[in-house]
Amino acid sequence: MTCWYEGPLTAFDTETTGVDVETDRIVSAAVVVQDAPGSRPRVRRWLVNPGVPVPEGATAVHGLTDEHLQRNGRWPSPVVDEVVRELAEQSAAGRPLVVMNAPFDLTLLDRELRRHRASSLGQWFESVPLHVLDPRVLDKYLDRYRKGRRTLTDLCAHYEVELQGAHDAAADALASLELVRAIGRRFALRLERLSAAELHTLQAVWHAAQARGLQAWFARTGVEEAVDPAWPLRPELPAAAA
Repeated sequence: MTCWYEGPLTAFDTETTGVDVETDRIVSAAVVVQDAPGSRPRVRRWLVNPGVPVPEGATAVHGLTDEHLQRNGRWPSPVVDEVVRELAEQSAAGRPLVVMNAPFDLTLLDRELRRHRASSLGQWFESVPLHVLDPRVLDKYLDRYRKGRRTLTDLCAHYEVELQGAHDAAADALASLELVRAIGRRFALRLERLSAAELHTLQAVWHAAQARGLQAWFARTGVEEAVDPAWPLRPELPAAAA
């Protein structure tokens, strides 16, 4: 029987106007599908005119300017509909979904669906649930005592995964997919008996524990910042649908 990390996988990533899932917007997105390790990935990309100004800080990260997005981007409503339909199709085909730091990208997609389509991510996956694999959560649980940052760039360097063109949605999605395969192989003895569905459930528990640990550390060091334990999707806030 093929282990999940040697089988077909889908990956999703976004670039955005900022880091607040309740108010920021998607400016680009990508879905990458790979049927087997080493096979040529299929990539679908979207460029979005978010309808709001893109801060200079965000442009400095992903290189997408207001002018470029207004000229070449599509309106958010049809884009988020196409994105969620693609994810639903891949889920129905039995492909686990790789998302680095899933509570950010999936929550942002959910808020965009609520904002532009009067819909939600949960409504699309009531009958065929998503099985999410988050390399950040997996690595932090499986190698919890390793020091250092755990950004996508850092994890790719640690697991010797090539990352070309960081902060491009397609490049980041592909790197996340390869990263999950690398994590699976490195920790095969601990992971090979688990299905993607079982791992999805476990990651929610692991992430909550990680969030509690970080919150406790913030409290000890006097940092006033809340850490959300929800994974892979943060609960809706009333302002999100505004």
